Amino acid sequence: MTEFLYAYENIELNKEEKFALMIIIISSFNDAIVEGKVEENWASFIRYHLLQDISIHKNTIYYWSMLDEDDLENCHAVTSFMREIVNVAKLDDQD
Repeated sequence: MTEFLYAYENIELNKEEKFALMIIIISSFNDAIVEGKVEENWASFIRYHLLQDISIHKNTIYYWSMLDEDDLENCHAVTSFMREIVNVAKLDDQD
């Protein structure tokens, strides 16, 4: 996970590469939550970059936030975190 975060922040990436790498980062973050192996700075890093590059990651945010599902038991481990991003970015007010 750390190497993905490092790459996102330190390697010059185009939009497609940022999109693909963020999917890997969020999937890895989801796995880390399930396994109880989340490092403290990961959430703030992911939150910052999702909001910074919101135009690239909007669909990814929607996917992981599962806004159509009311029961969090039926969602991804990272869903509540992603719903916070939706609220902060006011994505639920758009479209």
